[in-house]
Amino acid sequence: MEKIKPLIKHWIESDKGKDILVIIIIILVGLGSFELGRLSKDNANSGIKIEYSNQEANTLESINQNSIDLSSNSNILQNSQKSILGNFFASNRGTKYYSLGCSAGKTIKQENRIYFATSTEAQSAGYELSSSCK
Repeated sequence: MEKIKPLIKHWIESDKGKDILVIIIIILVGLGSFELGRLSKDNANSGIKIEYSNQEANTLESINQNSIDLSSNSNILQNSQKSILGNFFASNRGTKYYSLGCSAGKTIKQENRIYFATSTEAQSAGYELSSSCK
């Protein structure tokens, strides 16, 4: 070890040794920066989540989101919609309402649907039954 120490010291003090050390330091700093960037991209923090104190307004939205999550099993989806949301739905932009089993209403997106427990409730809201669902 005593024989190697002076050789390393002489090599580091030479111009060639200094150039090689500078190159090694630049490469290490670059690799470290690259890895830190990759670590920050994998951060699980997806942003700010806003929660309101009035949770009643968000109840229907959360039920719709839960229904979308259950879409892998259509029987569970239909049963949960019938028991929680009602047997009829309409588009928030349209004039017709549909029963859950009616295929004519399947093109209406989940976020645009309004649910009613009974047909009289849908009619009192100004909707009429779709002719394809009779």
